[in-house]
Amino acid sequence: MDQHIKKVYVPMTETAFFILLCLRKPNHGYGIVQMVEKMTGGAIKLTPGTMYGSLSKMEKDKVIYLVREENKRKIYQITDLGLEVLDIEINRVERLYKIMREEMRNGN
Repeated sequence: MDQHIKKVYVPMTETAFFILLCLRKPNHGYGIVQMVEKMTGGAIKLTPGTMYGSLSKMEKDKVIYLVREENKRKIYQITDLGLEVLDIEINRVERLYKIMREEMRNGN
């Protein structure tokens, strides 16, 4: 993984995290918006500008790729590089959670 990808994606924004998480299976922008809203109980609502700007940037960075176009919708999926970046972020968040739980148990 090159330095540009590490700099941009580690740590990751919530938007990038949810997009990559949703694109483990092929999906389009509006489908991602719906999935994120459902996963977060409506706490996170991705706007079209944020969504499509992020998809474009992520495609250029080769963490996602265009699978096909269907009825004017672009269907994307995560790449191996994207999976690697997502895995790094998941491990980072799990580590933070574990540390926080330990600190809370110890009364710190």
